[in-house]
Amino acid sequence: MIYRHFVFDLDGTLIDSRQDLADAANAMLASYGAPPLPVPAVVAMVGEGARTLVERALARAGLEADPDDALPRFLAAYDARLTATTVPYPGVAEVLGRLHAVARVSVLTNKPQRPTDAILDALGLSAHVDAAIGGDSPHGRKPAPGALQALVAQAGMPAAETLMIGDSWVDVETATAAGVDACLVAFGFGYPAVGPAHRAQARWTIDAIDALIARAPVARY
Repeated sequence: MIYRHFVFDLDGTLIDSRQDLADAANAMLASYGAPPLPVPAVVAMVGEGARTLVERALARAGLEADPDDALPRFLAAYDARLTATTVPYPGVAEVLGRLHAVARVSVLTNKPQRPTDAILDALGLSAHVDAAIGGDSPHGRKPAPGALQALVAQAGMPAAETLMIGDSWVDVETATAAGVDACLVAFGFGYPAVGPAHRAQARWTIDAIDALIARAPVARY
């Protein structure tokens, strides 16, 4: 298969955002007087959107706070530290640049649109991205396929020539629902929770982002 459109997940695929997400979640919990959660515990809650992360953190902390009250607290704390420690994984900028020279490149994340755009800009990745859709768009959150289908339409490329790259079962499920091939990244923090069925559904699993260049044949658009 020749690909002309590459759609990347953000957290755990393009960027290592573990500490900033955990610090924001713990700042939200601290606002209710709760002690912090371990970073790995918070990281395990990431991937299905900010509200789901907040709900899981509240439950883990034993708090009965209203998620509608807690979510703005989390988002404010996160906005204050978007790239305090967050960095692209090794080789990401180079790979995006090489792909963008010959193909369409998109980002699909369950992170809200505003921090998504801010992070891509701050880390110098937006220059290599044609379109990005966050989890608060009208298209819905992954694993619903609507946002991926919208990116395919925006790129003007068929689903058969699109590859979705991500670190979680959510990305594989999204790709499958949209009729798109999936590639898993084993270095991402969501990968340990990917079960055998979703691993089998992925066309490839790679250990480093630059392996994508060798694995996925690219056709010039």
